[in-house]
Amino acid sequence: MSEKIFYVADRDEERLDVFLVRQQPELSRAHVQKLIASGDVVAAGKIRKANFKLKAGMQVAFVLPEAEPIEVKPEDIPLDILYEDGDIIVINKARGMVVHPAAGVNSGTLVNALLFHCHDLSGINGEIRPGIVHRLDKDTSGVMVAAKNDKAHLNLAEQISTKSAQRSYLAIVHGNIKEEAGIIRGDIGRHPTDRKRMAIVRENGKPAVTHFKVMERFGEYTLVECQLETGRTHQIRVHMTSIGHPLVNDPKYGSRKTPFGIKGQALHSRQLTLQHPVTGEQLTFEAPLPEDMGKILSALRNRR
Repeated sequence: MSEKIFYVADRDEERLDVFLVRQQPELSRAHVQKLIASGDVVAAGKIRKANFKLKAGMQVAFVLPEAEPIEVKPEDIPLDILYEDGDIIVINKARGMVVHPAAGVNSGTLVNALLFHCHDLSGINGEIRPGIVHRLDKDTSGVMVAAKNDKAHLNLAEQISTKSAQRSYLAIVHGNIKEEAGIIRGDIGRHPTDRKRMAIVRENGKPAVTHFKVMERFGEYTLVECQLETGRTHQIRVHMTSIGHPLVNDPKYGSRKTPFGIKGQALHSRQLTLQHPVTGEQLTFEAPLPEDMGKILSALRNRR
């Protein structure tokens, strides 16, 4: 059954969504904002927006709907396995594959495939995301690591959090980047008007840093290598768009049409370097460029 919960605001000028996340830290901010948008939250007797500023002493009531269980079944989906042992599995994720089940998507995901292939996966992220330490967008291909036990999961998560694990991406972007290399800094949060997109925001965003280096120029297009200091949602896509060079065929952030046959943004997780969570050995894994991006580069080189 749904549960109605009451709180009393203890600060002036705090956003409603920020207050609720502070009270319910197990809920993501996106989840809280969805509850607010659906009218399940009342502050001082009225339905409010997420950015409503509270006054100390205001009563806040919200209905927490009962979670709908998602049954995650193992599925015999082929995996391109780059490395595997008793603690970790490293795969080259295909473009178009969703990483884990979510509302409306409960089959055909990487988790479904991993459950079929592996006897055990770490349980830290629960039944919906077993073994998943980090994610790639549905239409981003390339290297990902998953954990087979909780010890490996905690260690890998710490490496990603402390930036000791290095991730390198290749992207084809619009325009001719003038610089040979650069650093993009900009806090990333939900877009203020389009909640399905991310954006560089002035408040309530998370720090994000992307390093980029030009690998090849084609006049109207540029091949860049991007390295992440942080791992925010859509980080490379948002940051490259912010400097006027959106990714080729990006459905969310690119408005320019392209003649290339590729489904989704031209972004590939090329390389991942980490320490093995049990042996401590430093390992580097590399995923070959997918065929669709290879064809784009061949066409651009021939044109040049």
